[in-house]
Amino acid sequence: MTKKIVLAIPSLQAGGMERVMTEIANYLITNPNYSVTLVLYGINREIFYTLDPRVEVIKPKFNFNNDKRLISTFKTLAFLRKTFNQLNPYRILSFGELWNNFVMLSVLGTKHQVVLSDRSQPDKSLGFFQEWLRKRLYPNAYGIIAQTQKSLQIFKNKYHHKNIQIIGNPIRAILPNQSTRENIILSVGRLIKSKNHDALIRIFANLKNAEKWKLIIVGYDHLKQQNQAKLETLAKELRISERVEFAGKQKDVESYYLRSKIFAFTSSSEGFPNVVGEAMSAGLPIISYDCVAGPSDLIEDGYNGYLIPLNDEVLYLERLQRLIDDNELSERFASNSLIKIKEFEPNHILQKFEQIISN
Repeated sequence: MTKKIVLAIPSLQAGGMERVMTEIANYLITNPNYSVTLVLYGINREIFYTLDPRVEVIKPKFNFNNDKRLISTFKTLAFLRKTFNQLNPYRILSFGELWNNFVMLSVLGTKHQVVLSDRSQPDKSLGFFQEWLRKRLYPNAYGIIAQTQKSLQIFKNKYHHKNIQIIGNPIRAILPNQSTRENIILSVGRLIKSKNHDALIRIFANLKNAEKWKLIIVGYDHLKQQNQAKLETLAKELRISERVEFAGKQKDVESYYLRSKIFAFTSSSEGFPNVVGEAMSAGLPIISYDCVAGPSDLIEDGYNGYLIPLNDEVLYLERLQRLIDDNELSERFASNSLIKIKEFEPNHILQKFEQIISN
């Protein structure tokens, strides 16, 4: 008998959470034992990633109107409840933080089994009301997915749930090729405040003997923060604008990984940083802030990269300078990245998702 699996997510824009949900959908639909429906119900319903055409996509027929937020919220809850009841799924997988509360509220009083996965910093406060909801709704879920060891401990303490499992993200293979690496320090991430691109630009400006190096930032303005203009101004003020490139949103991020020599990450808030894993898969040494969750599951300090205490720009500069100056060290870290990332091979990770969804 075919099992109906429903995947619920607010959007499929360009982002780590969205990419992973797309991979899960495309993986499950290849199995004739499943039918897969993706319910796309958030404010922006753009589909950036390529879904297998066999995956059914359902969206609300109304727009989420922020000017009438309360009405839109209740309409969305009603839409989700009606859709889930009509589909009568074997199990629902929900990705999000605030949005997971939407899904759990929509199934109250039903027998629908929901697996929840938070995709951001696990100890981040979402505000009193949302935290109050989570503490009451999450224990009713069929299961909870933690992305990292730190997430697991935090979720156990917060929700006291018996079915919490660690599943990292599937990291696609980006096999290093024979093309020549350039003197590029690469960073990938949306241009939002928590990514701390301003810190990275300041650090880059203070490197010594790095006139032939370039900093490329792949990412786009998000959350109405309009940070690109501010970052461009900062680069001009530091007189390095000709060596800092803002590449914007890119579908072909792979080519940037393969051209670069070092991957630098300065985020202060993560669930599981896909871009760090992708950089490792492309054979890059990594330097990253050791934010609450994510980097420490991927990076072994001194083995395949450096973990820097959050906001310590002095140590970050010192370690980045070392990677630039010591080519042998950098190449050793790069080789070790290829070994470490095997733990997150896509089929291995996607099978874990399948087990908690279908068992």
